[in-house]
Parts: sequence; structure tokens; C-alpha cells
Amino acid sequence: MGEAIGGVLGFAVGVAISPVPIIAVILMLFSARAAGNGLSFLLGWVGGLALISAVVLAIGLESGDEDSGGGIVKVVIGVLFLFLALKQWRGRPAEGEEPAMPAWMAKIDEFTPIKALGLALLLSSVNPKNLGLTIAAASTIGGVGLAVAQEVVAVGLYVILASLTIIVPVVSYLVAREAMTPALDSMKGWLTAHNATVMAILFLVLGAKVLGDGIVLLSS
Repeated sequence: MGEAIGGVLGFAVGVAISPVPIIAVILMLFSARAAGNGLSFLLGWVGGLALISAVVLAIGLESGDEDSGGGIVKVVIGVLFLFLALKQWRGRPAEGEEPAMPAWMAKIDEFTPIKALGLALLLSSVNPKNLGLTIAAASTIGGVGLAVAQEVVAVGLYVILASLTIIVPVVSYLVAREAMTPALDSMKGWLTAHNATVMAILFLVLGAKVLGDGIVLLSS
């Protein structure tokens, strides 16, 4: 169990440090349906990560010759992340230029809880970074050889850790709305301004790690 948890910590942190979902949930907490949208977004985020993990374990990406199967998966994900790091770095705004954010963010105030749930599912399970990291994490958990119950616990811990940056704003807002509003607004502004740079560095670090892990598996 300890080996599995240790193996997925980096992946969980990589998912948690996702500027766009954090900005999205903060905007929802400033919307007319703040509580409903925030909770729905959190539910969709957790559900998306859990679903991808369950699918990976069910289809057995980690089974058989784990060195070759898991290694190939991680090499592919690592190369993808390095490509995305280059893309993010080249696409970062110039000094003084207003960063471009997704057009749908302007419509978040009109979101219903169902739309918030759907958006969270997309951002957690379809977004290339989070999809790749969750596949790598689930593959790592499956490759350790745990019992099913232990795999469930390991996946649960991974999902919780990967969701902390969504859980904390939602819970903080519900518990202390007035006190947390300035902090959330400040966080939103910083993440908006530095989104591309944060993502480029994150992709670079994660890409190097996952690619390295894959090469080690294929070489052993």
C-alpha cells in the first residue's frame, strides 16, 4: 500500500495544480448559484478522476508484463507532456499582454449545477494533463499487486489529494464566505495572469518524470 501511495503522490500534485479548474470553481463561487454550482463542480471533478482510475484498473493496463505495458503507457504520456510544455511556453502572453482564457469562463455566471457537473467531468477526465496523470497513477497502483480493497483505498487517497485545490475553495466558501472572498479573488487573478507559465513548468517537470519512469520500466 505504501509503495502505491508513494508512487502516485507526484501525479496527484500534478492534477491538483491545474489553474483553469481552480479559476473555474472560484468563478462559480462568485456566481448567482454559488453553493450549488461549487458543490456540483466538486462532485464532477472527484467523479471524473475516480471513473478514469476505475477504467484503467478494470481494463488492466497494468496487468501482464507490467514492465513493458506500464512502461509504454508512461513513455507515451511523458512525451505528450513535454510537447504540451513547449506549446504552453510558446503560447504564454507577452509582457503586459492580457492572458487569453477560455471563452466559456465568461458564461460561468449563467451555469446551472448540471453544467457545472459536466464541466468538471470534462476538465478532470478529458483534459490531456489530468487524463494522462490519472492513467499513470492508476497504472502505478495496479502494478503494485494490491488486493482489490487496497486498490480502492489507494485510488481514493489519490483522488482526494488530486482534488484538494478544488475541495479547499468550495469548503472554505461554504464555511466562511465573507472571509474567504478576497483571498479567492486574489488567487483567481494570480492564476489567470500566470496560467501558461505555471502549466509549461508543470508539464515539463511531470513529462520528464513520467518519461523517465517509463524508460526505467522498459529497460528493466
